[in-house]
Order: sequence, then C-alpha cells, then structure tokens
Amino acid sequence: MRTRSNSGVRLDYYQRVVHKLILDHQQPVTGLFPASPHNDHAWIRDNLYCILAVWGLSMAFKKIADQDEDRAKTYELEQSCVKLMRGLLMAMMQQKDKVEKFKSTQHPHDSLHAKYSSITGRIVVKDNEWGHLQIDAISLYLLILAQMTASGLQIVFSLDEVAFIQNLVFYIESAYCTPDYGIWERGDKTNHGLPELNASSIGMAKAALEAMNELDLFGARGGPSSVIHVLADEAQKCQAVLQSMLPRESNSKELDSGLLSIISYPAFAVDDPQLIAKTRDTIVSKLQGKYGCKRFLRDGHKTPREDPSRLYYEPWELRMFENIECEWPLFFCYLILDYCFQGDKVNLTEYMQKLEKIMIRKDDGIKLVPELYSVPGDKAHLEQIEPGSQERIPLGRCPFIWAQSLYILGKLLQEGFLAVGELDPLNRRLCSEKKPDVVVQIVILAEDNEIRDKLLEYDLHVQTISEVAPIEVQPARVLSHLYTYLGRNKKLGLSGRKSRDVGILSTSKLYSLNERIFAFTPQFSDMQRFFIASDYELMVDMLKAEIAFLKSSWQNLLGRPLVVLTLNDMNLDQGKIPMAMITTMKKLKSGYINGTRVTLGNLGDFLSTSAITNLSFLGSQEEGYPDKLNPQVQSYLEEHLLRSFSSRLSVLSRPSGVRHARALRRRMSVRGAIKKTRSINVDSDTLGMEGEYVGSHLLERKPSWLEVEPGRSPSPEDAKKRAFTKGTSTTSLGITTPTIEISKESTPPPPKEEGTVKNVLLRNRTTSESQNIYAEQETDELIAMLRETESLDEQGDILQYLVDTHGLEFNTGMQENGKHVTVKDLLKVLYEKACSQKLWGLVRHTAGMLGKRVEDLAKAVTDLLVRQKQITVGMPPNNEHTIIAPLPENELRQLIHVAYGDDESTAMLTQELLVYLAMFIRTEPQLFLEMLRLRVGLIIQVMATELSRTLSCDGEEASEHLLNLSPFEMKNLLHHILSGKEFAINSANSLIDIKEKFAKNKVGRGNFSIVSNKSNRYTKKSQILLEGQGLQGTIDEAPITEPDRQGQWLRRRRLDGALNRVPRDFYQRVWAVLEKCQGLIIQGKVLQPNLTQEMTSGELKFALAVETVLNSIPQPEYRQLVVEALMVLTLVVEYKAVNHLGGTITVEHLVHKANQIFLEDQTRCSGDATLCCAKEGAGAGTGGAGAAGAAGALVCGGAAGVCQLLYDSAPSGRFGTMTYLARAVAALLADRLPAHEPVECAIT
Repeated sequence: MRTRSNSGVRLDYYQRVVHKLILDHQQPVTGLFPASPHNDHAWIRDNLYCILAVWGLSMAFKKIADQDEDRAKTYELEQSCVKLMRGLLMAMMQQKDKVEKFKSTQHPHDSLHAKYSSITGRIVVKDNEWGHLQIDAISLYLLILAQMTASGLQIVFSLDEVAFIQNLVFYIESAYCTPDYGIWERGDKTNHGLPELNASSIGMAKAALEAMNELDLFGARGGPSSVIHVLADEAQKCQAVLQSMLPRESNSKELDSGLLSIISYPAFAVDDPQLIAKTRDTIVSKLQGKYGCKRFLRDGHKTPREDPSRLYYEPWELRMFENIECEWPLFFCYLILDYCFQGDKVNLTEYMQKLEKIMIRKDDGIKLVPELYSVPGDKAHLEQIEPGSQERIPLGRCPFIWAQSLYILGKLLQEGFLAVGELDPLNRRLCSEKKPDVVVQIVILAEDNEIRDKLLEYDLHVQTISEVAPIEVQPARVLSHLYTYLGRNKKLGLSGRKSRDVGILSTSKLYSLNERIFAFTPQFSDMQRFFIASDYELMVDMLKAEIAFLKSSWQNLLGRPLVVLTLNDMNLDQGKIPMAMITTMKKLKSGYINGTRVTLGNLGDFLSTSAITNLSFLGSQEEGYPDKLNPQVQSYLEEHLLRSFSSRLSVLSRPSGVRHARALRRRMSVRGAIKKTRSINVDSDTLGMEGEYVGSHLLERKPSWLEVEPGRSPSPEDAKKRAFTKGTSTTSLGITTPTIEISKESTPPPPKEEGTVKNVLLRNRTTSESQNIYAEQETDELIAMLRETESLDEQGDILQYLVDTHGLEFNTGMQENGKHVTVKDLLKVLYEKACSQKLWGLVRHTAGMLGKRVEDLAKAVTDLLVRQKQITVGMPPNNEHTIIAPLPENELRQLIHVAYGDDESTAMLTQELLVYLAMFIRTEPQLFLEMLRLRVGLIIQVMATELSRTLSCDGEEASEHLLNLSPFEMKNLLHHILSGKEFAINSANSLIDIKEKFAKNKVGRGNFSIVSNKSNRYTKKSQILLEGQGLQGTIDEAPITEPDRQGQWLRRRRLDGALNRVPRDFYQRVWAVLEKCQGLIIQGKVLQPNLTQEMTSGELKFALAVETVLNSIPQPEYRQLVVEALMVLTLVVEYKAVNHLGGTITVEHLVHKANQIFLEDQTRCSGDATLCCAKEGAGAGTGGAGAAGAAGALVCGGAAGVCQLLYDSAPSGRFGTMTYLARAVAALLADRLPAHEPVECAIT
C-alpha cells in the first residue's frame, strides 16, 4: 500500500462513503437512483441532488491527481455523473411529444413526468395519477446540466439532443405564469391537487434560463449550432415575479424552507441582498427548530395527527398540525452550503454542529442524515402547548440521500477540498454583487432626409435608415418571427418557439447572420400594433420607462444595451416634430435622463460596445447545409426588406388640415349612429353586428354606463336632436336618465327607476324612427355623403350606420386598384386618420368596431396576476367579472366585451388601462402596496369623477372628456389616482390643454358652463357627485372660497375604496378578530371563524377571502368606512380590552351607529349636518340612518344612508371618524362586558 498525504486519506474516506451510500444504488442500465431498495421510482429532483456529491468529489480528486489511480477515480466519478444526466435525458426524450404539446397548452396533464422507473427509464404512473407538473425539477436539471458542462463534462452528444434541450428551455420559459405542484409535489397545502404559482419553481426556472443562455452544450469542442439561446426577457419576467413574491412561497404557503435552494446554492436566483437576508431570516425565525426546519406552516406530512389512509386534508383540520409539523435536517444542509458560499465560518460551524448532533451513526461509523423528525403521538399536545419542548423521533428514509449528498458537499467545502467557484463554474453566486452602472446607448434614425433635416434645425444630428447600411434595421416582429425557427427538429417532431413576444432586453442587442448585422426597434414603438403607439407623448414616456428598466435589468448581461428608434411621418404633429420629442432628445444628448446614464450616437459607433448574438440556428442544419440560410427564412427576409409601405386607400382621402365645422351643419345627417351602438345590444360573437335588436331584448338591457358619443360633447345644435335620442342634461323631456351610473347608491331612489323604463321605451322608438329617416336614403347616397363630408365624426356615424344595417363585409360598390372596397376597409382608413389627427374618442370607438385588441393585453394581465393582483372588469356591483388566472388573448377580449355589454369605447378603454396598470406594476410596484384586487370598472368611474371634479362639469361631459383624453393623459390621470396625489386644473396643465383642445377642435364645441345642480339635485342621481361642489349646490351658506379643501377626505376614501387599498397588516389583524368572535357579517355575507382553522394569518388565500366579502359593497367610500370600523375592532383585540367579542358582529351596524352618534353631536353643536341629515324631519336624526337609506337618497347625497359630512371627516380628532367608530364599538361591547368594569376608550 502506498503512502498518502492526510488529504488523500481523507478523500479516500469520502470516496468510500459516496460509494456505499450513493453509487452502490445507481442502476447499471439507466444510471438512475431508485427512491429506496423497495421502491424503484426515480424522481428527477432527488436524482439530481444525489449526484451533486459525486460531481463535487470528482473535482476534489482532480486537484490532487498526482497518481494514475486518482486520475482513474476522477474519471470514474465523472462518468457516473454523465451516466445519470444522460439517463434522465433519455427518460425525458421518450416524452418529447409532451414537451411539444405543453408549449401550447401549459396543462398539468401535458407535462413531463416527475419520476420514472429506475430500471427501464419508462413512466411509472399515468398523467393524471400524480402531480407531475414540477417546473422546478426540469429547471434544476437544466441548471445542473449547464454547471456540469461548464466544468468540462461532456453530457450531450448529438444535435438532436441539443434541439430537445432547447425545447426544454421553452418548456420552462413560462414558469412565471404557470401554476405547478412545486418542490413538495402537492400544490395547495390542503393537498387536493390544485397547482399554484410557487416562488421556488419560478426562482429555479430563472436560474436555469440564465445559466443556459449562450451555453455551448458541446463545451469547448462545439460550434454555433450547439449553442442554446434564451431570450433574456423570459428570465427577467421570472425575476420580477420572484421579487414580488418573496418571502412568500405561494397563495397557500406564506413561507417555505424550500426557498433556501433559490436564495443560495444551487440557484442563486435573487439579485437583491436585502431580499435574500429577509427571506433567510424569516425562514429561520418561523420554521427552524432543533432538528431542522419545517417545510411550511401547518404541514401535516408524517405528523402523528395525519390520517395516513387518505392523501388530502379537510380544510378545517390543518389547524391540528400547528406547532407539531415535522422538522427536516435537509434544510440545515442548505444553510451550511449557504454559509460556505458567504464565507461565514462562525455560522457554518454552528450549523454543522447542530446537524451532526441529530445525525444517526451506523455500525460502521458513517453518520447518516435522516429524512425528518416527528413528534411522538403521545407528546403531540405537550408540543403544541410549548413548541420545541419534546424529544422527536426520526422517521422516513435514512439515509435521506438528497440531504446526505448536500452534507458531503458541505464537508468537502468546509475542509477545503473544494472551492466554492468549482461548484459554481458559471459564477451564479456573484449575481447579488454590486455592479457598475449600466450605460444605455441610444440611436435615433430618421425615415427619410426630410425628417433628418427637420431635426437638424434643432441641432440634432441623426442618420437616416439608408445611411446606416450595411446594418439593417427591422421592427421587433421580424425578430419574433426569426425566433420561431429556434429549436425546430423534424426527427423529434419539435416545432420551435411558440411565444411571439420579444421584450426590450432582446431588442437591445445586435444580431449577426451570415455576414449581415441586424438591429431591431423595440416592440413598444411598433405602429402596426395598437393605437396607443400613435400618441407621441406616450411613446416618449414609454421610452423613458424602458430606459429605466434597462438600467435595472441589464446587470447580468454582456455589453451595453442599445435602443434603436426610428422617426417617421406618423410621429409628426401636423408636419412638425413635437416639442415633447425634441426636449427628450436634448436630454438624451446631455448624457443623463431620469437618473440613467445614456449616450446618443450613430449606430456604427456602438458596434464594439454592444452585445452581438449569432442567429446561427437559421441555417439549414437538418438538410446538411448549416452555412446556408433556411429557404423559408431567406424568402421571409427578402420579402420583408422589399416590402414598401402598404398602399393607402384613397377613397376617403381629403386634403388634411381642412377642418370646416360649417360642413357639419347639414339637415339630413346620420349623426348619432355611433352613439346608438351604446343602446342597441350587438352580439359580439359576430363582428358583423348585423341586425337591429328591437323589442323585449332592448327592454332588458341595462343602458351601458357611458352612453356618450365619442368625439362630441353636447352642443346647442345637437340639443334638439338629442332630446329625443337620449335625455341628457338638456332636460327638455323632464326625464332623468341614468346615463352614467357613477352615483354610489345602494337603494336607487324611485324616480330613477321610472326614468329608466321610460327612457328605454323611448330609445326603442327612436331606433325605428331613425331607421325610417335613413331607410329612404339609398346606400349609394350615403356613400356619396361619405365622400363629400370632411368631418371624421360624420364619416364615423355613416360607417356605424352601414355596419349596423349591412355588416362589416358589405361591399360599398367603390373600387380601389381593381378590388372591391368593404365597409371594413373604409373603417380602417377612418381609424388611421383619426389616429393621425389625434381624435382619441373616435379612435377608441373605431378600434373597438374593428375588433382591434391591445397587442400586449394577455401579457399585461399576466404581469398583474403573477404579482398576486387579481383583476375585475365590468361595472360593480352586478357586472364584475374576476380574472384570477392568465387567459389567452381572444378569451380575455371576449370577457371584457361581455362585461361591458358591447360598449366598444369603454371596452377599449379597459384594455388600455390594463396595459398602463401593467406598466406601472413593472416600474413602480410600490404604488400597489396593500392592494389585492384591481377593479378596472371602479377605477374608470373614479377617473370620470375626478375629471368632473377638476373641470367642474357634470357626469355626462366628464365621461366625454375621459374618452377623449390622449393615451398619455389617460396614463397620467391613472397614475394620479393610484398615487393619491391631489391634482387640480392649475397643477395639471394637460387638463387645461384638454379644455383648449375641446374649444379649438370640432370635437367638443367647448361649452364648459357648469350645470347648476340646484334644480335637480334631489331627483337626478345619475350625475357624478361633485365632491364639495355638490354640497355648495344645495347649501347656499357654505363658503365658496375653498372648494377643494372641502371634500378631500371624501375623495381620499373614495379613491382608497375604489383601489381596494387597506392599512398595513389589515388582513392579519382581521384574522385575529375572527379568532375572538363567531363571525363578521358584511353586506349580508358572513366571514366564518373556521377560516382561521384552514388558513394561517399571513396567507394570501385568507386575504382574498376577506376581500371578496368587502368587494360586495358597491360604494367605495362606504367600503372604506367599513374597513375603518374593522380596524377599530382589531385595536380592541390587540389591546386585550375584552377576552371575547361574543357572537357574530355586523360591521355595518357599527358604521350606522357611528353615523347616528355623529348626527346627535351635530344637532347638539348645530354643525353643518343640521342642513342635511340632522335637520328636523330629515328622518335620519331620529329614526336612525337605516330609515333614511330606505326612504331614498339622503339630502346630501351620502352613500348607503351615511351622512356625506361623516365621509368627509378626518379619521382623527374629536369629530373624527375613528372617534365615532370607537364610540359605536364601545356601545356594542357595553352589553357584552361585565357591568362593573368601566370601558376605557382612549383613541391613540
């Protein structure tokens, strides 16, 4: 026997341990590890963790390999790794059809299996018999494959295998929006087989995507065709969702020790050091015990109280597992590796000691890590009373190889046989280090010399697109098309990339293809996609947002990001370059914009500093000509480069700039046809919109809430005509119509009801009348009018009428280039013109008629959902549809149009707002704190309310203005509302501009007189309550000097209520209240106390349950008072004022009681309310608020029978809402408390 150094002897010892515990169990045929001697199933995840110790040991031997024997050991250990990795690869490749199917469906039954037979590598259970969809397992495979390949192992042998692995990358690409069963294979913790979004799966996928990017699977011997391509944006999406979720694991698990694998070895998926520390600390404080960590709170697995005869738990029994969950030594192993990578020797030693204390020694002296430690059945109640007091017993497999393997890695690192860099050759551990600032490179290209010269006037030197040759500039959709060729393989039947989305990170690189270099313009600047791209102010705004995004997201990518923008005629405003663009370009030229360093220059200058990706996968690989372009790609590129701008229809073309308002005043007109669409139910399945629905159908339909003609505010000329089509503010018919139902009235007053019926009957009549008027006009006469008129509004009305009577595909009899022109073609032309003339109301309406959809709608909705925000569309309370899971584009559009009953403009507005909300949540997530559900319908109502308040106009006009805001102004208004900033006419110049625009344009004939509200205050509830102003309308004595101060708390409550904003930790506190009473009743719905049995206080599922009940309250300000009342109750519980709150509590009673006390006070000190609710005989002062609510509207227009002045009181102070609510709670407790104890009621 030769002599060996100490280190050699020690390594020989580890080699014996690895051999005995791990390699002895490796199946010789497949290379897989069975779960145990009695169970031949091989789990992907467990197999990967098992082999890590073998791989680590092989690298340790490689370093001391001074003798042939050691070199042989190194090789033998390495080949065991290769054998296992290839065994898993073969098992997955047998399911290649599933990979192909899953890319389209993302259905759990189409997923790759989570376990295979270790003897044959075939499947062992059916698709529906196991929670197979575990994205973290497939991601872990790709991550370890990348790390091993980078360390020099050759695992992949052929280009077919490369194609399969490229498709595995597509398989995990959508991890950020795919609910799966997660690391513990159970999904929701009740184990009913419901998959959920798991942070651990998303983190692992993010790590795998980053590790695989630009990786050559053939190692140093490969060429361009063995390189894997990942679109950086996919990893970025996972990153963003992960950041928004941590330290939460999923909806039902508020925390999970499995996250240790994400924040540290092996994934290193989190970039933010504070978030890493926060997650680690939360796990250690809430889940760590003497024997390891619990997997998650209330985990019943292998506890003495689990019923082993069934797989699932009843919701109510989860409470039984509290404090007796099993503890897993596995997590000590993760923490040990974490501290090794941090170089924290103190904690490393401490955890190593903790772990070795609970390991079990075998006869041969090898220490084993058991699977878990459980509380003995007879000690369970003692453990529950005093957690951590009882001795536990080891259960499950021993050794638990997953943990044993990590323990061996930890020992090799601790004893210095391995350096951390060897276990992580791709340097993932450095992703949370501070990086130098990103410099964003920007190139602006002019479409032609004319635009270039216009920019020169402002001293801005740019090149034209033709001048940057040989670099070719293309829109992002070309790149998106090219990427569909990636990963195609005929032999395996794999079709390449399915997703069409290419984000800003992908378009910020250059691409090379057979000597050619391509630059791509970003997706947001693509005009063909959606009308918001034609609003240059919004484009400038989005550019700034994207630059800020690049600054934060380019950290771990190569080179500097490069943004290429082209300026064309569509960007011009009446032939001039808009000032907004000029100022932004000047800012870019200065080198700084919004805190980001930028450099503006020519494309050629940036070639050496930008990332260049080789599109080698476009070659004809499978035909054996890797250097020749795929013929399909060749023809696509040629066609694209030659494609001139599509010829425009000249039928409707008129010299632009001719805007004679006089031409409108013709006697015979089809005016109002667009408006009619809002009152006739059009079946949205047939975009043809044929047929008029008359009769009972009309009577049933509720008038849609924005019955406004886009692009027109009421003008005297229309008044006569409109008096018959719709009762508007011209009350010539004496009917009040509920045109805008923004009044928050739970019990509508009788006059309104009657009005509705009359109005609908009336409208029915008008329809047929108008039919008669136009029926005489032959269609060709209408088309002649269409040619004559210069008003786009009128063209819109004529086309709307043609669509209603003949359908979209109707042949107008005109011809253009030998082809027949349909109504749809004319609509398209009108849409483009409205875009270029910036008539946004008309744009939104025609976009709706053409069935256009916001290109990124599904993506926007997904962006919101994956950050744990649910969305409702439609008007509350009856028409709201909740979206809780990502939906395909067409279903979403269908849902939105159903929700708004074919009110095209509002449906379009909803799509638009969803896109802006998604932009905000990406760039300013803090705006959405403490909001769980975004109710778009309510937000639209509040936007109209805000406009009516700021422009001092009635509801009708406000909604008119809302629909005519440019996309940029719309986005700003939404931002104001989200951020809760005060804004008034003087501060928001854009609103002054709106006024001017309306005055100048024929859009709204600018009559901005404030409608006096005195006359019809009591009957006409359809108007938006003008906060502050509405009161002055009725109360002459009110000081008119400062209208905005009055109404500010009402506005605040209305905004918070509409945005579903709640105080911090609100839901956890409500959980504590539920513990202390028999239930809370809100709006007739009961929150049962047994919810606390099933859910923990920090669980998202619980918060959603509470919120669903709160959402049944239609009026936002009333909802907000209910939230305040609940807060007062939580204080009673927190300060232990009483031991138990008694039976069920009806929360609204507290609010009404508070209102009653408020009115009594007001009467006593003759406050403002004596003019409305506290008046003698107002009914509220004596009979309680309920009586007033039932009798009809309150004088002051307060919602739900609560005085408007109470809504408008500050929370604190002697007359504050909290004071009254506390007095109401005290009154409630008075009869539930012992009589001799005084109730102390101090408001803090």
